[in-house]
Amino acid sequence: METLIPTINRLQEVFLTVGAEVVQLPQIVVVGSQSSGKSSVLESLVGRDFLPRGSGIVTRRPLVLQLVNVAPLQDRLKLENGNGVKQNALNSHSGVKAEEWGTFLHCKNQIFTDFKEIRQEIEAETDRTSGDNKGIGPEPIYLKIFSPKVLNLTLVDLPGITKVPVGDQPEDIEAQVQEMILSFISNPNSLILAVSPANSDLATSDALKLAREVDTDGRRTLLVISKLDLMDAGTDALEVLLGRVIPVRLGIIGVVNRSQHDINTEKSLEDSMRDEQAFLQRHYPSLASRAGSRYLAKTLSRLLMHHIRDCLPDLKTRVTVLSAQYQARLNSYGQPVEDHSATLLQIVTKFASDYCNTIEGTARYIQTSELCGGARICYIFHETFGRTLQSIDPLGGLTDLDILTAIRNATGPRPALFVPEVSFELLVKRQIKRLEEPSLRCVELVHEELQRIIQHCSSFSTQELLRFPKLHDSIVEVVTGLLRKRLPITNEMVHHLVAIELAYINTKHPDFTDAAQVSASVNSQQAEAVDGGKRWKNEKVAEEKVAGFGSPSKGQAINLLDTAVPVARKLSAREQRDCEVIQRLIKCYFLIVRQSIQDSVPKTVMHFLVNFVKEHLQSELVGQLYKQKLLQELLIESQDTAQQRTEVAQMLEALKKANNIISEIRETHLW
Repeated sequence: METLIPTINRLQEVFLTVGAEVVQLPQIVVVGSQSSGKSSVLESLVGRDFLPRGSGIVTRRPLVLQLVNVAPLQDRLKLENGNGVKQNALNSHSGVKAEEWGTFLHCKNQIFTDFKEIRQEIEAETDRTSGDNKGIGPEPIYLKIFSPKVLNLTLVDLPGITKVPVGDQPEDIEAQVQEMILSFISNPNSLILAVSPANSDLATSDALKLAREVDTDGRRTLLVISKLDLMDAGTDALEVLLGRVIPVRLGIIGVVNRSQHDINTEKSLEDSMRDEQAFLQRHYPSLASRAGSRYLAKTLSRLLMHHIRDCLPDLKTRVTVLSAQYQARLNSYGQPVEDHSATLLQIVTKFASDYCNTIEGTARYIQTSELCGGARICYIFHETFGRTLQSIDPLGGLTDLDILTAIRNATGPRPALFVPEVSFELLVKRQIKRLEEPSLRCVELVHEELQRIIQHCSSFSTQELLRFPKLHDSIVEVVTGLLRKRLPITNEMVHHLVAIELAYINTKHPDFTDAAQVSASVNSQQAEAVDGGKRWKNEKVAEEKVAGFGSPSKGQAINLLDTAVPVARKLSAREQRDCEVIQRLIKCYFLIVRQSIQDSVPKTVMHFLVNFVKEHLQSELVGQLYKQKLLQELLIESQDTAQQRTEVAQMLEALKKANNIISEIRETHLW
C-alpha cells in the first residue's frame, strides 16, 4: 500500500513530460476561501515555511505539491558509503547532501535546499505568467518536496475563493476562481480537502458549497476546521467537529493555525505543533487524538492510498484503451518518407484505384448519408436526366396558329391540296432542338460529380495523401485538368447527337406513323362528327367574313396591305384537320427522337468522359507527377502532420511507461 502514492507521483511525472494529463490521476485538492488558512494547513503538513504570504489573494496559480518521504541524511550517507542496511531505491536519493529539499518541474535539475528560495521561486514563477498585480492564471506550478518528516502525499493548492476584484484582477474574478476550482475537483479521482475557518458560519462555507456541487454524496470530501483558537470566548467547535451541524462522510478534523505573530517572529512549526496539541488537550480533550496537523497528515495519506487502490483498476483500463487509440492514430500518420519514388507511386496508384472504385461502387469507404460516385451518376442518367426529358411536352411552345402559318409558308402562293412535308420537318426540328439543353446539363452534372469524387477520395480513402499537402493539391489539379479537357469533347459529342437527329428526319422509321394514315384517321373522325356539306358551306362563309375576304360594302375603299393579320381566330374544319395531322406527326416523331437521345446521351457521357477518365487517370497522374525534380517537393510533409506524429509518439511512449508503472504493482500490494 505504501508504494501507491509514489506510483501516482511517477505517473504524474510521466504525463507531464508530454505536457498533458490525459488520464485523471488521484490527488488531493485543497479548496477554501481567501484567508481561510489553506496555506498554514499545507505548511503544517510539510513542516516548513515555503508558501508565499501576504494580504489579499496570495495563491494565484494552482500549486501541485508532491510530498516524498525519504530516509534521513545520515542513513543515506551510510548507504552511499556501503555501511548501512539496504534501503528502498525509491527512498535512497543518496546523491543529495541535504536533509530536506525541493525541486520544480520548470527548473530542470535544480535543487532547492533553502525553503526561502522555494517561496521566492513560487512568487517569481507566478508573476511570470500572471503578472505582479494580483492577477491569476490556470497553469499549474509543480513542486516536489523530499523530507524524512513528511508522509507521501499529492496535493493541489488552489487560489482562495474571492468576491471583490483587486489590482489587475478582472471583474469576474469570482467566477474565474470558481471555474478553476471546479475544473480540478470535478475529476472523479480526486479527493476534496475543504478548509473552513472555525470563526465563520459553516452553513455559509464556500468550500463546502463547491464540493457538494461535484460530490453530492460526500464520498470524496474531507472537511478541515481551521483557526480553532480564534473562536469567540465562551464558544467552541465541538458540535461542528462531531458532525452534528453538517455531517461530512470522510470526517471533520480541527487544526490550530499559526498566528501572524508566530509567522513574524519565525516561530518554528515544531513548536507550533506542540502548542496545537496542548490547545486541543485543554479545549477538546475527547477529540485531541483525532485532531491536529499530524493526525490530518496521517488521515490524508491513508485516505489517498485507499482512494488510489479503488481507482487503480479503472486507471489501468483507461491507460490500456488510450494506448490502443494513440497507436492507431500514430499508424494513420504513417512513417517518415525514405524512398520518395516508391512512396509517390504508391500514393498515386492508391488514389487512382480509390477513384475508380468509387465510380464502380466497390470503394472501401461507402457513404450512407447521400449518393456519391457511380450511384449518383446512375441517378443523374435515369432520374434527373430521364425525368427532365419526360417532362418536355412534344408540342410545347407550338400553337395552332404557328402550325397553320408554317403550312401556308411552305406552300407559297399556291393553295395546298395536301399538308406539305416541309412544314412538318420545320416544326419537328424546332422541337427536337429543345432536347439539347437538358442533354448538355446532364454532362455538366456528371462532370460535377466526378469533381466531387476527388474530394471524397482525399478525405476518406487515401489518408496517406493528407500528409503531403503539395502532392494532394497537385493530384487534384491533374485530375481537374483531365476532366476539364474531356468536358468540351463530351459536350461536342452530345451536340453532335442532337445535330445528327436534326440532319435527317427519317419519316420511314419503323416506329413512325405514315402521314397518309394519320390524315385518313383525322378525316374519318371529322366525317363522323359533322354534316360535311352544310357545315363546310357555313364555315366557308364564316371564314370569309372573319378573314375579311367577303364583298366590300358599296362606296367603301379597302387597302389590302393595311389589313392586320388576326392573332387568333376560329379555324376552319380543313385547317383544324391540317393542324391535327401535323401535331400527331410531330408528337410521334419527337417521342422516337427523345427515346433515342435518352439512350445515347448516357452512353456518350460514359464513353467520352467517365470511362476515359477511369482508363487514363493513373497514367495521367504518373506522367504529370512522377518526375525526379518534383519528388522532394511533392513529398514534403505538412508541419501539422509532422508535429502531430511527434506528439502522438511521445504520448504513446508516456502511456507505455504508465502501463509499466501500474503493472509493477502486484494485486497483493493493494490489500
